[in-house]
Amino acid sequence: MDTVQHFDLLFVILAAAVATFATRVGGYVLITQLKHIPPRLEAALNAVPAAVLTTLVAPAFVSGGIEVAASMLVAFAVGLRFSTLRMLVVGWAVVMAIRHGIL
Repeated sequence: MDTVQHFDLLFVILAAAVATFATRVGGYVLITQLKHIPPRLEAALNAVPAAVLTTLVAPAFVSGGIEVAASMLVAFAVGLRFSTLRMLVVGWAVVMAIRHGIL
């Protein structure tokens, strides 16, 4: 890499860091200024974790192969009844079992 590419890469990393910091601090400052959070805003904020998880999981489910899809379905079923840790362990175990020919 030449100097220009290093500068471009450094600029992108710094810009992403500043943008991430600004959005996190900005959100905190805005929320602390509110004395009462409106119900619609609270509902929207409560939906964020599910939306983020969906954007992370959906591409892997579609393009990850049979072992990934099967493990996600099993993990989902386990997650409905048991703790998050059990769900993660069971999902991982299903992926490993399928990849090693056990299932």
